[in-house]
Amino acid sequence: MLKKLIENKKLVVNPPVFFTTIILITISLALCLLFSKSIDQWFAKTQLSITENLGWFLVIAVNIILIFCIYLAFSKFGKIRLGGDQAEPEFTTASWFTMLFSAGMGIGIMFYSVAEPVSHFSDAPRPAGDAVQTAIQAMNFTSLHWGFHAWAIYAIVGLALAFFSFNRNLPMSFRSLFYPFWGEKIHGWRGHSIDILSALATIFGLSTSLGLGVTQISAGFTFLFGWEISPLIQSIMILVVISFATISVVSGLNRGVKLLSTGNMILALILMSLIFILGPTLFILKGYIQNTGSYLANFIDISTWNDTFSNSGWQNRWTIFYWAWWIAWSPFVGSFIAIISKGRTVKEFILGVLIIPSLVTLLWMNVFGGTALHFILDGDLTMITAVKDDMSTALFVFLENFPFTRFLSVLALILIFVFFITSSDSGSLVVNGITSGNAEYTPVWQRIFWSFLQGFIAIILLWGGGLNALQTAVIITGIPFAVIILIMCYSLHKGLNEELQRQNKQLKSKQERSYKDIISELIDEQTNNDI
Repeated sequence: MLKKLIENKKLVVNPPVFFTTIILITISLALCLLFSKSIDQWFAKTQLSITENLGWFLVIAVNIILIFCIYLAFSKFGKIRLGGDQAEPEFTTASWFTMLFSAGMGIGIMFYSVAEPVSHFSDAPRPAGDAVQTAIQAMNFTSLHWGFHAWAIYAIVGLALAFFSFNRNLPMSFRSLFYPFWGEKIHGWRGHSIDILSALATIFGLSTSLGLGVTQISAGFTFLFGWEISPLIQSIMILVVISFATISVVSGLNRGVKLLSTGNMILALILMSLIFILGPTLFILKGYIQNTGSYLANFIDISTWNDTFSNSGWQNRWTIFYWAWWIAWSPFVGSFIAIISKGRTVKEFILGVLIIPSLVTLLWMNVFGGTALHFILDGDLTMITAVKDDMSTALFVFLENFPFTRFLSVLALILIFVFFITSSDSGSLVVNGITSGNAEYTPVWQRIFWSFLQGFIAIILLWGGGLNALQTAVIITGIPFAVIILIMCYSLHKGLNEELQRQNKQLKSKQERSYKDIISELIDEQTNNDI
């Protein structure tokens, strides 16, 4: 029956990847349901064990990725164009930025923009002296988690996928990144294994974001309207949002996803602008410059810090989780960025993905998180209490400090919903691409299937172990994928070097032909003169 469906194009999949991924997801979810009473403890122990023993590896891996990104941008490879010398960008630069930003951060900046700096202030990673120094340190570590390292991961994965797809005509899947090592063997079990892992990492990374989103939406409704949100209501919320995301997925990249991403960015800019205008404007301006400078000045120190001597566990809860989360998200975000980046040069791609989104994200964190710290330093400790009680309500408690509180809170809820949808629809397209072998056409129901499956995964993990379950799932998939990305860096360097050699050979051949034509013309001219 399956063979007949595949032959009739009613099921367009790479069978080993598609079915193995579904089986592994099913087993994972079944274990969550069967052992729901003890699974929460297991997730907590597993997360602690992995972060304590392998956290150092993630710290060094993410730093290597950032250094490699910067090297490629300013190296001889920077002039290579994705898709060939004649390729032109499909999207305008403005549309490109809005789409990659919406896919890259999404719900996370809504959930953590206020909660994280306040949490770092009340539970400081390192002794910092007085309150002012503690606030500066809080913004430094927030900038670390949301700045250049995160976008470097997305940039290097997106660049590798775009290069091997557009310049080598290979499928846009992770197996293609290993072609310089394995050659045609990427079409066998080795390539299937890489694609399965990338599909799982994408699914669980997305589920974490969906879990954060529905938790914050629930908190918003409870805080604003006094509604009691049960796990059942949360599940319904996820399904409603997934339904909207499905409409976008069916519409395709150039319509639904692009329009939602653009609308998302407009809403985000409106909310941020209102906080900037209604809040302590001068403080935000000065803080953005100072905090960005402090982040850069302390860059090497905080990015290599391993909590070695105090071993407080702070880094495991924050930095290690973030690095694993960004790495787990990299197949999704990297694939999406690659799809929309044909025609960009390597230098333009890396600097565009690395610098602009990082600066915008840091501005967002300073407008929200910096302002929250401003209230605390002025003596209002409400934010600290709110974060300790329930991190998901922090944004809404924060908005009570401004005029038009109800309007701002409703706008924030709408924005969370839209971020929710854009993350879901982009992720569904990517997972569908991975499991279909990057087929040009897939049935509509297949894209709908992945859209709803990620929603069901988020629901079951929330019921089984809450955010601990989601975070542990991310860390478990993020660790092995970090190894894959490091190997991929070497593969990409090899591929770019071969591409540059090919281009230089073509240029030399063209110059030689041109030289021969000039000699021939001179000889013909001399012959005519002699005659």
